Amino acid sequence: MFRYLLSIIVLISTCFISSFTPIHGNITTRIKDIAYVQGVRDNFLFGYGLVIGLQGSGDKIDFTKNLAKNIFEKLGVVITVADFDSKNIASVLVTANIRPFAKPGDKMDILVSSIGDAKSLEGGVLVHTTLQGVDNEVYAVAQGPLSIGGYNVGGKAADSRKNIATTGNIPQGALIEKEIPVHIFHENSITLSLHDSDFTTSLRLMEIINAIFPDSAQAVSAAEVRITPPQEFRTMDRVTQFISRIGELPITPDAIARVVINERTGTIVAGENVRISTVAVAHGSLTITISEKTEASQPGSFAPTSATTKELDRTTIDIEEEEAKLHIIPDGVSISEIARALNVLGVTPRDLMAIFQAIHKAGALHADLIIM
Repeated sequence: MFRYLLSIIVLISTCFISSFTPIHGNITTRIKDIAYVQGVRDNFLFGYGLVIGLQGSGDKIDFTKNLAKNIFEKLGVVITVADFDSKNIASVLVTANIRPFAKPGDKMDILVSSIGDAKSLEGGVLVHTTLQGVDNEVYAVAQGPLSIGGYNVGGKAADSRKNIATTGNIPQGALIEKEIPVHIFHENSITLSLHDSDFTTSLRLMEIINAIFPDSAQAVSAAEVRITPPQEFRTMDRVTQFISRIGELPITPDAIARVVINERTGTIVAGENVRISTVAVAHGSLTITISEKTEASQPGSFAPTSATTKELDRTTIDIEEEEAKLHIIPDGVSISEIARALNVLGVTPRDLMAIFQAIHKAGALHADLIIM
């Protein structure tokens, strides 16, 4: 009965917050979409091994031969490096990303990359390879046929390639042998970290949680909110329920005004909070055309016998300049109004980048300008 009443109280409180929380934007999302619990993270694993079954496109280096020799010695086969003259093997580095809460017996994808002078790993099979973490503990074992997803063919005079043939992956190619511990509960508290640090969003997050669980949350920085669960949620099975309820609470995140420009692709992305002071913008274009041609000059009828035909260079320069129109963009306009005003000028994305940079240089752009 207590749990039933508590669920009703949480539902009513959530609706209450949604109705009276000040709206600072048009997007309301869940806490779980903008923050994560510290301690819940992926981990990288790595190892090195041997790929076999190649069609003469393997390594020629001695390192690979020594690696193959060591593997066969573990299998009870006595062989020397001098006896090993195969081009069907390659030494590789194996990397993987293990998700949090992964259990022994779970499978994960792996990436296999050549570390020798192999031309291609197409058709190869990875031999039993252990994967370890930064603590040198073995957490998974990898094995299986590689998937290249391309081709690399050629002859004596030409070749053709699609994708990189010296890198491949093995879907579900690693078997987890040991669980990586996940620590989320420290000194009777958990910590939420924002994906995008912001003091306003951190404060809103604290207020929303405290409305449901009074005096349990404290914003300690622009990126972290420390939460002390009520006494009944301080066991490992109950803290999961507590985190789940917090993650479903609605929040309207704030964001710093930014204009992001990618000069390579001509892409411009501006946030809704971008504002500018009153500026005058003039936009025009200058086109210069230079034409070069060569003419032959023939001697005249009464020219001396020593006269010869000569080549003369002729250069023609045409200059076309469009009339630049001056437009006034008023103070405090939104990004949609800025775009509308600049579209009147008929600017291209490349020109728009130059205009935004000029407005920023003039001190009239009240936003971060990020150029990629």
